Formats: sequence, structure tokens, C-alpha cells
Amino acid sequence: MDITTRVRGLLGSREGFVSLHEPEFLGEEEALVLDCIRSGWVSSVGQYVDRFEVEIAAACGAAHGVAVVNGTAALEVALRVVGVMPGDEVLVPSLTFIATANATHHLGAVPHFVDAESRTLGLDPAALRAHLERISDCRDGVTVNAQTGRKLAAVVPMHVFGHPVDMDSLADVARDFDIPMVEDAAESLGSRLGERPCGSLARVAALSFNGNKILTTGGGGAVVTDDPDMAKHAKHLSTTAKVPHKWAFHHNEIGYNYRMPNLNAALGVAQLAQLGTRLVQKRALAQRYIDAFTGAEGVAVFAERRGTTANYWLNTLVLSANMAAGRDTVLEVLNGAGLMARPIWEPLHTLPIYARCPRADLPVTADLAARIVNVPSSAKLSGNQA
Repeated sequence: MDITTRVRGLLGSREGFVSLHEPEFLGEEEALVLDCIRSGWVSSVGQYVDRFEVEIAAACGAAHGVAVVNGTAALEVALRVVGVMPGDEVLVPSLTFIATANATHHLGAVPHFVDAESRTLGLDPAALRAHLERISDCRDGVTVNAQTGRKLAAVVPMHVFGHPVDMDSLADVARDFDIPMVEDAAESLGSRLGERPCGSLARVAALSFNGNKILTTGGGGAVVTDDPDMAKHAKHLSTTAKVPHKWAFHHNEIGYNYRMPNLNAALGVAQLAQLGTRLVQKRALAQRYIDAFTGAEGVAVFAERRGTTANYWLNTLVLSANMAAGRDTVLEVLNGAGLMARPIWEPLHTLPIYARCPRADLPVTADLAARIVNVPSSAKLSGNQA
């Protein structure tokens, strides 16, 4: 039985093209957005922005939330509040969505690519430690890349497709080398490491609510943290760094117009109310994939590892090494059969725009990039009705 037959079999008879991931609006989305319109508060101030910030922080097990326009903006603000400055280097996975590196670049800093590990698809703590032992130096109490002289200002693990990385081991490395850690939780709302929600696994985290995420605000993101000073600074930066005053326009640092509009926040409040149900649906669909591919030759479903709970944002097939050469054929056949499939992102160090950035050895990144296929993952495909 081939891959297409297994995917089609578990999804049942569905007419038309099956998308990779579609949003669902099954709650109070229309009512809350309409209420927002009728109130006249549709821009970056309003009750739904305040409510969404409180509720998204709670969903992540954090004390504070700052809603922004998208996940890239959230990452940029998070990096800035931990002290990343122009000319610094930020340690990021090469196997990630480009936003992780772009946020670094927007600050005038330089992405520094580190390898992934097969058991998580995310940053490998052992590879990171070995790389830092080779290239880092402590100068005047600051950890620098001895090869470039630039400060190593942050490390940014990303939970690929909603599977938590080994944050505890990464935190040990970050602490030992005195490098702040920013959690890229863009894909992992609802995922957990033990009992701890993603978004609460570093001093500050960034989330995304793009239209293809497990919950959406249309476009949007958030910074979440337990640190009240970081939260205050993040909100200040996202609102053009304007000093509060009854009428004066005084700005005390370079800020951004990154606040989430009240309209989007209203959508987000309605979506958040469905998070528990959505997670049940997503995990049920993942189990159907796991069951359908049990015993399949040359391909396996990437499943959560012991001690983690994944939201299974995108279901992931991993081809065996001897099938890697046929990955594009698999993609062509699945899409030709009306089943949207895509490869994992091109490793960022291979893109011309980032080819000259510093990097560690990246053998696992290259291997995984050649063997991963994402398959239809919309919650409604689980067969469980919300």
C-alpha cells in the first residue's frame, strides 16, 4: 500500500483538493467581531486586545501577554527585550521557518545556524554545546564568537510542527554560556513539555496566530513572559515607544507600530475558547496517521516523544534514508491526487540571503530536510466534530 493510498484511506472520501491546514470558525467569532465593529473600537485599543492578552498568557502558563501584528514581530520584540543589538549574533536552527532568522536580521543582528536533532526536529542541545565549546570565548564577562568577535546575544529554539524541543537541556547550555534564551513557540500553542505549556519554557516567548496556525487571529502574534519588566518593555516597544500622556506625543526610544488591532483580538478571543476542543481533534487526527502508517515500509509518522504532549500542528511523514531521493515524487503524487503536501523548509543556511552567516556543522539538518513531508492536518479531518 503506497503513501497516497494510506493518506486517502484515513481521510475518507472527500471531494475536491484537501488543504494542508485550514482555519475553523465554530464559536463566537462572528458575534465578537461584529460587537467590535459596532463599538467603533477596531484599531489597536479596545477591550478585546486587553482580554486576549490576559487569556493567551494564561493559555501559555505565563503571567503577561503582549499582542502584536504577527509572529515575526513577536520574535523581533522578544529578541530586543533580552538585549539583542545591531552587530550581535543570535543562535538559531537552520531547520526553521524563515521568520526565526528574519527577526534577527531586522534588528541588525546576524543569524548563526546550529544543527537539529532527529528525535525533536529542533535544536540539538549536545550539538549546540559542542559548537559553543569550539567557537565561543568570554571577553569582559560577555560570551562572543571568537571567530567573528561578535557577541552571542541569544539562542532561539523553535518547536517544529508543535513538537517541544529539549528545552531543559538547552537551558543548561544557555546558562553555562550565559546566553539568554528566547522560545519560538509560533507553532506550539497547546503543546507541553511535561506539565509545562510551550510559551512558558524560557524567560520570554513568541507566538504566531497566522491563518494556518492551530488558532488564528487572521494575522497576529504575541509575546508572553513571567517577567513584568519585560512585558512592560515589550508593550512599550510595540506601541511606538510612546510615553503615556493626555495629549503629548513623546517617544523615548525607537519603537514599532506592532500592536494587534481590536478586530483581530476579538477573533482571537473566540478562537481561544475552542483551544481544548481543537487540541483533541488534532491529536485524534495524528493518531489516525500513526495507525495508518504502522508497519509501512520506508516511511513513519513523526510522533511525540515520551514526556511531551504535542499539538500536532502539522502531521509529518519521515521517509527512510533510502527513500529520500524519491521525496519530490511523493510530493508530486500526493498533490496530484488532491492531497496537499509540502516539504519542510529549505534549510536557511542554503538560501543565498543567509549563505554567508556563521554556522555549525549541520549534518542532521541536511538529512532531515531531504526526508520530511507534511500532509493534510486540518482539525476537521479528524472526524470529530467540535
